[in-house]
Amino acid sequence: MTNDVKESFSADSPPAPAALAAKVRTLAPSMTRSMQRVAEAVAGDPAACAALTVTGLAELTGTSEATVVRTARLLGYPGYRDLRLALAGLAAHQQSGRAPSVTADIAVDDPIADVVAKLAYDEQQTLADTAAGLDTVQLGAAVSAAATARRIDIYGVGASSLVGQDLAQKLARIGLIAHAHTDPHLAVTNAVQLRSGDVAIAITHSGSTVDVIEPLRVAFDRGATTIAITGRPDGPVTQYADHVLTTSTARESELRPAAMSSRTSQLLVVDCLFIGVAQRTYETAAPALAASYEALAHRHTPRPR
Repeated sequence: MTNDVKESFSADSPPAPAALAAKVRTLAPSMTRSMQRVAEAVAGDPAACAALTVTGLAELTGTSEATVVRTARLLGYPGYRDLRLALAGLAAHQQSGRAPSVTADIAVDDPIADVVAKLAYDEQQTLADTAAGLDTVQLGAAVSAAATARRIDIYGVGASSLVGQDLAQKLARIGLIAHAHTDPHLAVTNAVQLRSGDVAIAITHSGSTVDVIEPLRVAFDRGATTIAITGRPDGPVTQYADHVLTTSTARESELRPAAMSSRTSQLLVVDCLFIGVAQRTYETAAPALAASYEALAHRHTPRPR
C-alpha cells in the first residue's frame, strides 16, 4: 500500500462524531493493547470521556498521555482536543436517538422472533459501520480504474468468494470482462497475464488470506491496478493494493460466525463499486443491462396452465 493510501486512514479529515464508534471497531484489532483500552473507553462512554482531560483519560484507562494522543491521531483526529469535541458530539447524538435494546448475542434458546430482531439490528449496525468508515476517495479511484479496465480479475475464498462471484456477475451484465477466481492456482496463473490497464480485486475480511494475497501480489507486480476489500486496513493484503476499501470488523459469536457479518459489509462495498462503475459507463452499461434482461425475459414468463 502506498503512503498516500496509508495517509487516508490518518488525520487528513477527522471523522464525523457518528463515525467514531465505527472507526474504533474497524481499527481496534490493529492497535496495541493500551491503545485499545483508550479506544474502547471513548467508544463505550463518550459523554464521560469528553469531560476528561488527556491526563484524566490516561489515568482512567491505565495508560499514558502519549498513548491517548496516539490513539486520537490513529482514529483520525489531529489531537486530543479534537477527539474530545467529537466525543461530545457523539454523546449528544446518542442521547437524541437511543439504540435498540437488543444485542447481537444469540442464545441457543432464543425465540425465533428475538433471533430475527437481533440479526436485523446487527446487520444494520454492520452496514452503518461500513458506510461510515468507507473512504470515498479510495472508492472513487477504484471505480475509475474498473470503469476503464481491459479486464477485471477478482479473488476470494470461502464466503468472500461468493461476494467476488456476485461482483463479477454484475460487471459482466453491463458489458465488462470480469472473472471471479475461486481456485487459488488458477487465480495465480491468470494474474500472470494481467498488465497495465487491467484491474485485480482481492476480497478478504482478515486481510491475511494467502490464497487471495498471492494472486494480488502477482497482479501488482505485473502492473495491474490492484484493489483490496478488507476488514483490516493494516493487513498484509494492503501491501499489494493501490486502493483499499475497508469493511466493518465483524462481531463473531458462537452461533454466528464472522463470515456472516463480513459478507454483509463486503456486499455493500461491492454494490457501491458496481453502481459507481455503471454510472461512469452508463452509455454502454444501460443497453447491455437491458439486453441481458431481455435475453432472460422468457424464463420469467409464467407457463400456461
